Amino acid sequence: MTWPALHLSRPIGRPPSEVIAFAGDPANLPRWAAGLSTGIRHEGGRWLADSPMGDIEVAFPGPVEAGILDHDVTLPDGTVVHNPMRVLRNDDGSEVVFTLYRRDGVTDAEFAEDAAAIEADLESLRTILEA
Repeated sequence: MTWPALHLSRPIGRPPSEVIAFAGDPANLPRWAAGLSTGIRHEGGRWLADSPMGDIEVAFPGPVEAGILDHDVTLPDGTVVHNPMRVLRNDDGSEVVFTLYRRDGVTDAEFAEDAAAIEADLESLRTILEA
């Protein structure tokens, strides 16, 4: 079984190494990923984030240094959501690509809301890194 996928991307006028260093550091998530985290802390070797759903765990299985910024989010009920994300070279800059899967039971409106939140997060990331 597979889910339908939507690839959302944003060009960023910074080299991939800089985008990877910033976006691949879980401590920076609250600065650009508002849809995921309003605060994050490192406890017992795990990254725990404050979210609208309650505490969630965020893990970057990587290899981050290769531009693989996939992140697994463990929800309060134990469900793990895998979020593919890549940083690609785009001439002198970068292209950040996030894959949003449409999971079973997600309505058109919910999927559109998720996509809009990711677009806003990618734009925040671009704005911060290009400042």
